[in-house]
Amino acid sequence: MLRIALPFVFALVASAAIAQPLHGIAMHGDPALPPDYTHFSYVNPDVKKGGKITYGVVGTFDNLNPFILKSMRTTARGMWDPEFGNLVYESLMQRSRDEPFTMYGLLAESVEWDDDRTFIQFNINPKAKWQDGQPVTPEDVMFSFELLRDKGRVPFASRLSVVSKMEKIGEHGVRFTFNDKADRETPLIFALAPVLPKHAIDPETFDRTSLTPPMGSGPYKVKSVKPGESITYERDPNYWGKDIPAKVGFDNYDQLTVQYFLQDTTLFEAFKKGDVDVYPDGSPGHWATAYNFPAIASGTIVKDTFKPKLPSGMLGFVFNTRRPMFEDAKLREGLSLVFDFEWANKNLFSNAYKRTESFWQNSDLSSFGVPADERELTLLGPIKQRIQPDILNGTYKLPVTDGSGRDRNVLRQAVQLLKEAGYSIQGGKMVDATGKHLAFEIMTQNTDQEKLAVVYQRSLQTLGISASIRTVDDSQYQSRTNSFDYDVIIKSYPSSLSPGSEQLSFWSSASRDREGSSNFAGVADPDVDTLIDHILAARSAEDFTAAVRSHDRMLLSGHYVLPLYHTDQQWIARNKRIGHPDSVPLYGYQLPTWWDASAQ
Repeated sequence: MLRIALPFVFALVASAAIAQPLHGIAMHGDPALPPDYTHFSYVNPDVKKGGKITYGVVGTFDNLNPFILKSMRTTARGMWDPEFGNLVYESLMQRSRDEPFTMYGLLAESVEWDDDRTFIQFNINPKAKWQDGQPVTPEDVMFSFELLRDKGRVPFASRLSVVSKMEKIGEHGVRFTFNDKADRETPLIFALAPVLPKHAIDPETFDRTSLTPPMGSGPYKVKSVKPGESITYERDPNYWGKDIPAKVGFDNYDQLTVQYFLQDTTLFEAFKKGDVDVYPDGSPGHWATAYNFPAIASGTIVKDTFKPKLPSGMLGFVFNTRRPMFEDAKLREGLSLVFDFEWANKNLFSNAYKRTESFWQNSDLSSFGVPADERELTLLGPIKQRIQPDILNGTYKLPVTDGSGRDRNVLRQAVQLLKEAGYSIQGGKMVDATGKHLAFEIMTQNTDQEKLAVVYQRSLQTLGISASIRTVDDSQYQSRTNSFDYDVIIKSYPSSLSPGSEQLSFWSSASRDREGSSNFAGVADPDVDTLIDHILAARSAEDFTAAVRSHDRMLLSGHYVLPLYHTDQQWIARNKRIGHPDSVPLYGYQLPTWWDASAQ
């Protein structure tokens, strides 16, 4: 009898442990902050709210719904925004920017899950309210997931495909039980999902573009809209969440405006005149030489440099492997050697950049300079046969040119690789075995990209390769990238210390032909899929690091991207009226924590 009773008791104890509500959850390990934390470490909890700020962006907008495919890249900034903040809509939990991947309660005051993460239960904060005063309910959460499944864009549309059961638990709980398609990151992704008001949305018209101000649960309401020109938000004085720990020190302006400009040059001129309050600067040459104007001399505008503790990410020319000419990895590798980084860095950027040689450079997740250890080799299994030996043993390095734009030794290496891909130079042109000239188009989005494309174009010409350059407007660019209608583009792949499901959108077979996905290179490789699965299934930090490094090696061996450059600094200029916290989190400066000093 005792042998039967003891397992039963242990099961009850385990169930009780599983049911224990948590204030936060982390992808690996435990949240850094205790249950009684009062605010994030990188905010000023004593800041007084008030004043205003104006942001500037390049582009246009014709839509206020950020969750649908139509106009997904021309939706007004600020509605659901990783840079300016989620001003109108909110998620179930709030991500800390000082931890790799940890969430704390927002709309959900607590959360429950099991060790295997087969389910997650969100317990809605009874204080959570929509902007019309009605409570946020579990029904709203379930409605949101179903609506986005039926009418939403990727990645929101596919979320319920990993759910076997969605149910209301008690008065305030909503539980998602996952099927075998889910992975260990899935519960955290659900925690970041937007919640929409069931009583204020017509599902029949949800997937149509609209400029009608929506209602959310967030700290701001839309005050005014000038289509394509500007959108202004005003802080909701009755915002339900202003005192919860995850929101203390955020949302500090009474009014927030996003102003749109056709070109970055006109945006910068507006900043110089004081019409825009902050200017994030991504150009080292511009940062070093463009700030010689009266507002700088008078101290009205100040320059800040921040150093986040993040992987560099990958900026590069992306080869669209949906095009038959780019199917061969040897061809892509050969084309990658042609770009003269040293010339571009000296002549365009005053040697401010470093060459990027990993998708997670400057972090322990990077494979660059690190030989694969036994854990990684075991994880790779037979896939290791497909990885370049120098990438596998950690000796891989892109060639350093003499900076002339015509380094004969490097170009000779490129020609050899192109020869292995079936190409040769005949009559001054690089041709394949049938005599077809190697020619392609580089589609660019702005003048900065165009300058890089011209550098590449000149080097390609020395090998008889023709690269035309087409710079298109924002609307056409988004339309063509959504439908993968390009040969080569310049894209940035942001990296974090907790890569996960975004890798599916970037590289998986399932995303290759899905309109609007981020699989710009058109990758469809079962081995890449396997390595992404390893990342998502990792339970320990050691297994996770090994999985990411293996994935990094596989992507580098595929030569889908011609790596460009990175910096370990963030540059931003601001009107001195705009203040910011002294503490800089892991992910760098956070604009939603800044404030108007004139209101203090």
